[in-house]
Amino acid sequence: MERPKRHTKKYNFRHPDLKEIRNLTFYVLDPFGFKARYGKLLPLLTTQVDEGLMNTLAQFYDPLYHCFSFPDFQLLPTLEEYAHLVGILILDQVPFSGLESIPTSREIADMLHIDESLVKAHMTTKGGIQGLPSDFLIAQATVYGKAMSEDAFEAIFVLLIYGLVLFPNIDKFVDVNAIRIFSALNPVPTLLGDTYFSLHLRNAKGGGAIVCCLPLLYKWFISHLPQTVAFKENKGCLRWSRDSCLSLMMISLGMIVHMMVSRSLILVVNSPMCLFLVHVVGLATTPCVFFQEGKDPQGLKARMVRAWRKIHKKGRNELGPKNCIALEPYTTWVRKRASEYLMPYDYPRPTPLVVAGPSTLPNQGVIDDPDGAWTSLLPQSSKFWKKRYDILAKDKADMEAAYEREIKRLRAAYLPASRASRDP
Repeated sequence: MERPKRHTKKYNFRHPDLKEIRNLTFYVLDPFGFKARYGKLLPLLTTQVDEGLMNTLAQFYDPLYHCFSFPDFQLLPTLEEYAHLVGILILDQVPFSGLESIPTSREIADMLHIDESLVKAHMTTKGGIQGLPSDFLIAQATVYGKAMSEDAFEAIFVLLIYGLVLFPNIDKFVDVNAIRIFSALNPVPTLLGDTYFSLHLRNAKGGGAIVCCLPLLYKWFISHLPQTVAFKENKGCLRWSRDSCLSLMMISLGMIVHMMVSRSLILVVNSPMCLFLVHVVGLATTPCVFFQEGKDPQGLKARMVRAWRKIHKKGRNELGPKNCIALEPYTTWVRKRASEYLMPYDYPRPTPLVVAGPSTLPNQGVIDDPDGAWTSLLPQSSKFWKKRYDILAKDKADMEAAYEREIKRLRAAYLPASRASRDP
């Protein structure tokens, strides 16, 4: 009997023209220092996004649980993953909410190390929001790049990346929201929120343009795909939306680290039109809240921002360590959800690639897969786990040795001086 399936939706993605910004990388004098100061922004400029792959991924967005639901597993980007991929720490402060004051021309000029009169002359409004044309900023960055004025060049260059790559909104325009996020240098929560907001909104609309940091979403997704040559090669030039998507659906829990779940995560996301709130606890989420910007008679946004300051954080000590072992009740629930939500493509059950005896996974008595499909794809040999253990043990020993050497160095450097200062 043929499985029922949903109709696929037509998505497209905002692709800003980054050619002129890429040309500015010529003026980055110290790439390693730039990375230390601003994160892994330069690779985002050259990321080649496979739009067919992203279109296929968007078909699996599950609006009820705000994640991507597949027949055997679920995926969702987290703060930790985005922070790692973009190389920017999450600051211990309230994320961007849109209630922050709009910076003055003087403040923007100070941020960018340029003359205030230039900012005033080029500040304009597009789509009902203030900002600066990217052509003006590119011209200024080029001037300071040629003059080898590193501080001014980098400030303008990074703002361009924030406005056109991290938070794309209006073509060739860096809006004031991007400027405010740039001034705080805490973009990760808003990056993740923009992703969820755009996916959820377009899914509710039945398709359309997904507007978020597409290179980052792409990097996150491919980080979860198998990296074997057999998987990455596409000798038949198959389209993701047809034959190749079957490979994606047949990735089972044994071949993918399916998530790094934040046990407690709250996102408040501002966009030109809406605010998006999602509270994630494991995979369970509370209902989202959407409202039009400027139409908030009950002051909901201000109340949300005030609530941020009263969050009680819980970490590993309270919640325990994370793991990527999916137990049978979860796997059963995922399959039930996949059956209820329906897959957008035909789904053949995966067949075992290798049968090499019983699994040596920990808790193997707890994990029970009646089909034996995904457990057969897991590493079967005890040599695999022994090698992993040896690597980790060596890393631990090296770290302990380095720690002891540093302690000895510090004692040799400071203790004699300290004793001498106490001698009469």
